[in-house]
Amino acid sequence: MTIWNELAGLDFAVKTVDAAGVPTRSLQAGAGEEAVIFLHGTSGHLEAFARNIAAHAPYYECHAIDMLGHGYTGKPDYPYEIPRYVDHLVNYLDAVGLDKVHLVGESLGGWVAAYLASEQPERVLSLQLLAAGGTVANPDVMQRIRTSTTKAVQSNDIELTRARLHLLMHDPVNATEELVEARHRIYHQPDFVANIHNLLSLQGMDTRQRNLLRPDRLARIQAPTLVVWGHENPFGDVPEAEKMAADIAGAQLQLYPECGHWPQHEQAALYNPLSLEFLAKASERVKSVV
Repeated sequence: MTIWNELAGLDFAVKTVDAAGVPTRSLQAGAGEEAVIFLHGTSGHLEAFARNIAAHAPYYECHAIDMLGHGYTGKPDYPYEIPRYVDHLVNYLDAVGLDKVHLVGESLGGWVAAYLASEQPERVLSLQLLAAGGTVANPDVMQRIRTSTTKAVQSNDIELTRARLHLLMHDPVNATEELVEARHRIYHQPDFVANIHNLLSLQGMDTRQRNLLRPDRLARIQAPTLVVWGHENPFGDVPEAEKMAADIAGAQLQLYPECGHWPQHEQAALYNPLSLEFLAKASERVKSVV
């Protein structure tokens, strides 16, 4: 199944949005009173949500973006720490005229989404944390991410890009050839290569420690929250997910077997209806409060 087939029959547009001077690639689809913003993981890109956009677009205005320094979004020359990602996300929301949104963040995207929800709760209707990072600093995991990504970026050997994607999946068949080729092309943009040290700055221990989602920060999150995790997540074990959910008041936890670091992709048939049910309940909760 290719990305084009996943989006077949759906009216969508891929645009470049000026987010306070940072050109930001955005796939936009759907309509509705509320918007859902999809945020990918480290060295990822908006195609991570190819299996989810069509399911959500009939009900919501959907935006999947390439985050700061990623994909085909601008790559300013400074370390990409979490407050920088949050500023970029807020600037994007302001640029497209969105005041309050539902946030769906995978890995790094979840880290950024949770940080925004803790800092500016008035802008977040609900929060989905899909194999979200940012609550621990595991040197082995950080080294694996840094080494595998750097090798794939610095070599033109597409097998290294394929290996980087295979790290994310329990079943490598989910790392389709189209995804491999899309990521390989992104990795070998001159500005991506030049800024890989900035993109991987959170894999350094000192930098990561000052950006962590500590329990006191998670406790500040007011938005309805769904934590989704795979039993075979190579970058974090189930207790990490359980602790994350426990630290956020009222958070719901969903675990999937035979699932790695991309639950929205590998288990899309299960995740999409779960997400839509969660979003509907979150919307009703917000309306009842208002």
